[in-house]
Parts: sequence; C-alpha cells; structure tokens
Amino acid sequence: TPRAAAAIAATLAIGLVGGLAATWIGAPLPMLLGALLAVAAATLSGLKIRGRAPGIPEPARRCFIPVIGVAIGSAFSPEILSQAPGWWPTLLALLLYLPLAHGAGFLIYRRSPGMDVVTAYFAAVPGGLLDAIQMGEEAGAQMRRLITLQFLRLILCILFVPLAFMAVTGQAVGSAAGAHLGALDAGMGACDVALLVAAGALGGWGGRRIGLPAGLITGPILLSGGAHLAGLTAAAPPDWLIALTQWVVGASLGARFAGLTVREFARDVSMAFANMLATMSFALLAALALSGAAGQSPEAVVLAYAPGGLAEMSLIAVSMQISVVYVMAHHVTRLMLSVAMARALRGRIAPPAGKDGETG
Repeated sequence: TPRAAAAIAATLAIGLVGGLAATWIGAPLPMLLGALLAVAAATLSGLKIRGRAPGIPEPARRCFIPVIGVAIGSAFSPEILSQAPGWWPTLLALLLYLPLAHGAGFLIYRRSPGMDVVTAYFAAVPGGLLDAIQMGEEAGAQMRRLITLQFLRLILCILFVPLAFMAVTGQAVGSAAGAHLGALDAGMGACDVALLVAAGALGGWGGRRIGLPAGLITGPILLSGGAHLAGLTAAAPPDWLIALTQWVVGASLGARFAGLTVREFARDVSMAFANMLATMSFALLAALALSGAAGQSPEAVVLAYAPGGLAEMSLIAVSMQISVVYVMAHHVTRLMLSVAMARALRGRIAPPAGKDGETG
C-alpha cells in the first residue's frame, strides 16, 4: 500500500543519513551501526510516517542476508582450512563457556522487576536468536521483553565489540579500517556472477530448509566456500553490495524497537548491557587461557566467543587480520550448542503444556 511504501522509504532514508554520518566520523561498520542507531532513535521517539512506525518487511531483509554469507565463503582457502584441526581447544571450551554465559544472563535478568523465570531463561540464551524467541513463545514467555532482550544482545555486541577493540588497540576496526568482505575490484565474469548468485539463493533456501543454524547465512557460506575451495571462482560480492546489505540490515534492526517506551528501553538496555559485560568477561578469560593452545591470538578468541552477529564479527576479523573462517566456525558452533542446550533444559524451566493447555 502507499502508506506502507512511504514508511519503508522513510526508514531507509533515515538509515542512509545515519550510515553516511557514521562513515563521516569514522565509526566501525558505519552503514550498519549508523543506520541501526538512526532508525532506533526515530522509532523510540514515536515517529510515524503516514500513521506507521518505521519498519522494513522481513522478506526484504532476508533477501540481503545471503550476500554476507557468500562474501564470507569467498575467504575459504586450503591454507586456512589446514589450520582447523588446531582449533579444538577453543571449540571444545564452548561446552563450558555457553552454560556459564547462559547462567550469568539468567541471574542478571531475574533481578529485573517483573521478569518471570521463563522469560529470563530464554532471553539469556547466548545464541540462536530466532530459536530462542520461538521456544520462549511456546513456553509462555513475555514476548515483548524476550524479543527486546535477545535483539539487544545482538545489537550491543555489534555496537560495543568494535568500539572496545578500537579503544584497546588504538586502531580502527571493521570498515573504518578499510576492511571489506566484498571485492575491491567489482569486475567479474558472467560465470562468476552466476555462481555467486546461485550460492546465495540456493544456499539460503537450502540452509533454512534443512534446519542449519542461521541457515540464511550459513547455507551460502558453505556453497560459496565450496566453490572457492574447488577453484570454480575467486570472485566475491562487490563492496557496494556489502554496504547496501549493511544499510538494509541495520535499518531493519533499528526498527525492532517499535512500541517500546523510552523508560522500558532504558530498563532493558541496562540489563542487556550487564549481561554483555558478564559474557565478554568469560570470553576474555577463555582467550587468556586457551589462545596459545589453539594457535590464535587472544583477540581472535574473544572475537570468536563474542555473542554478536556472525557477519559483523567477521568484518572485525578481516580488519584485524584474524582468520574469518576461525571466527565463523566458532559462531556457527555457538549457535548450534546454544539452541541444543536451551532445548535440553527447557523442560525444567517450562514444563510441557498439559491437556488443558496450561503449563504446570
């Protein structure tokens, strides 16, 4: 409808202004973070466009996510994969890290006024955002708070992890440092274009169809990575397409705060920030203890354990000359284990519904 189209256009325009402003000041991941913050501010201020809150349809966002997967897959090489057997210490340690992170988040959220056990449990799941939301809905969680806290987990990591690296190292990270997942030279042949499009479309569809964790991005990663390992192509999506993707994704994340009051938002941000600090403290301990055994720098382990977006953490990895495949492997494992552990214990938190449909 015309009203919906106007709201979408205005949302993208606000995101573009935010992205360009973030680029101008040299922020990390500027198109993503700038668009996110600008649209979030507009949403929380109560802005209406022809009677509608800012927003971008979910199908539009899903069309862009596979682009990041294809770009990450372009980093696959035999040299990088030959290092994978040495990653087992940090991969295995996720079995300890994830329950600690989940437990710490649960205790933090339970301290929030009005937070019930079920909502706190699923809001604290350190991975698998959509799966956690779905399980929480089935168990009777407070859906607005669950959705808000899960998105804040993702958003706060995207915001603060690159800023923390900039503060510690004194160097820009992400695209502020010239990092790119795309190709510096956008020139590629018709066969390259066809292969990359096929990897994105078929990978995204197949990844979701067979239930891969974050299938919309991991499916394209696997197909693109396979094509690059096989020598079928050396091409990657151009930088302009990566920037466009970050713009749309950032704007769509910022619109998620529709309906929240500023007071509710401030309350949940404080809880989510405390959760992020606890989680990243565990990540730092893991880095100090295991980086040598895994043959990686402490920065690489911290980045691999940060419970943020796979695509965004990968951009930071590129700028810091950290293996993007190492980071990706840990994030995919984190997603799988987080969901599996949450499912395994949810019966103790929220017993199955009885015949009358009520939980016991």
